[in-house]
Amino acid sequence: MANIYKNEKKSLTSTALTTLYTVPSNSRAIVKSLLVAEDNGGAAVVKVTLVDAAAAIFVVDNDVNLSANQREQVLNEPLIMEESEILKVQASSGQVDVVASLLEINREDR
Repeated sequence: MANIYKNEKKSLTSTALTTLYTVPSNSRAIVKSLLVAEDNGGAAVVKVTLVDAAAAIFVVDNDVNLSANQREQVLNEPLIMEESEILKVQASSGQVDVVASLLEINREDR
């Protein structure tokens, strides 16, 4: 079993729903931190969703309000993700950076 510390980063350049991280099929993950930051001097609203292996969509937060150049920590507690789950983000403006810090726990030896 391998523990892999990672960060996943996206610069949202459109208002499309965007995949931030997908758990490998042989792993689980603990998302410790999810930072969002507006970086264009405007305002934005960020939505974070979790899609499970059966494609069911769960809202983690749908109302992260950011003023000009503001950053917010989305998670108050760690988020456990299971095999093949997907963390997605969407912003009302196309100028938001997102960084997730996580621990990926691989069930196979590497």
